[in-house]
Amino acid sequence: MKVARVSALVISLALCAAGCDSGEEEPSALLPADYAATYTEVRDCRTSGDHDLHHVRILADPAALAPYRDRDQPFPVGSLVVKEEFDFGDLDCTGPIVQWTVMQKLEDGSAPDQLDWTWQKIDTKRRVVTQNDTRCTGCHLVCGASPEGYEGTCAVP
Repeated sequence: MKVARVSALVISLALCAAGCDSGEEEPSALLPADYAATYTEVRDCRTSGDHDLHHVRILADPAALAPYRDRDQPFPVGSLVVKEEFDFGDLDCTGPIVQWTVMQKLEDGSAPDQLDWTWQKIDTKRRVVTQNDTRCTGCHLVCGASPEGYEGTCAVP
């Protein structure tokens, strides 16, 4: 009888853990579903050792396009830069996207530990896997100090 009660308790706790609300709302993906219709490629397909050896292609939304390309004006608040990530064997980035990394510009001084950007890794079901992962900011922090870097972006377009 005790074993049955313990088993019932364990099952109840497992069900609650799987279905109970943690009180924290999952962040929404910053990337619009139709981004490909209006975003412009700013870096072509290339290997990225910093993104799990995926091949990446970088796109900018209309607001981020000129700042990314010309590097003579700041990124406007709310502008988005997107890395489409492809399997490491997809040398020309024509296969399925395996995930996205998105950075959205925030107000100056609002998140200095994140370089004033919000960072998201988004899976193929458009769920946010990570938000403001220190791995992103840690890598991009060195970009501003390099000759190729510009406001947290790491390479010349």
